Amino acid sequence: MVLFGQMLHQRGYVAATDGNLSVRLDEERIVITPTGMSKSMLRPSDMVVVDLEGRRIAGNRNVSSELAMHLLVYKMRPDVKGIVHAHPPTATGFAAAGLALNQPLVCEVVIGLGSIPLAKYGMPGTAELSDALEPLIPEYDAILMSNHGVVAYADTLHHAYMKMETVEHFAQIALVTHLLGRQQPLGEEEIEKLKLARIKYQGASSSIPGPCSIAAGNHGSRPQRNVNPLQPENSTRSRDKDFRSPLKARS
Repeated sequence: MVLFGQMLHQRGYVAATDGNLSVRLDEERIVITPTGMSKSMLRPSDMVVVDLEGRRIAGNRNVSSELAMHLLVYKMRPDVKGIVHAHPPTATGFAAAGLALNQPLVCEVVIGLGSIPLAKYGMPGTAELSDALEPLIPEYDAILMSNHGVVAYADTLHHAYMKMETVEHFAQIALVTHLLGRQQPLGEEEIEKLKLARIKYQGASSSIPGPCSIAAGNHGSRPQRNVNPLQPENSTRSRDKDFRSPLKARS
């Protein structure tokens, strides 16, 4: 946690005391970063251990104000063992603009994450944020939070951190397509091949919703597509209904 906190700060994904990380220790305990500390200056002794009800078990510092978000993910996703929340600038810019990262522009992103939805705004550290994330957590491994940042989670903290890097890298690529005024999404046939590759290398249980644009008709010849960077996505759950094809949701 100390290492990945430093890496978040070095890459500019957090500033000041922003961000938080956690790891599931066992079925009853998690360890999480404290509130009010730069992620570049953490020590192992700064970490706080809590139970799944949020009661502090060990540690001398106050727990992160985003504890409820972490607990929600762990309760809804038994497969998750590590969580990273940060504010990477480009991805957070998309979230502040009301834009999801849901176009199949890069094959590695389609394989690794499928799609990155946008949750509606919820006040950080409150039940509003948990309510906004709850419908999306079962089906996605990384989520943009409107006017806030990004949360990513995986079977290890290392993998969660790499998902965060993937989100920001893809956001930078997507931004370039907006600046160029055109996108060339992958077609349905190409997406199906990536789906098979994902199952081969990651297992069928890793299947997650795919980019919504596939269901909207980006087939075959991969047509050029003009984009309007000022046109926001709808940030409700209904926006994500097409993400189930071609990478279907978890059962």
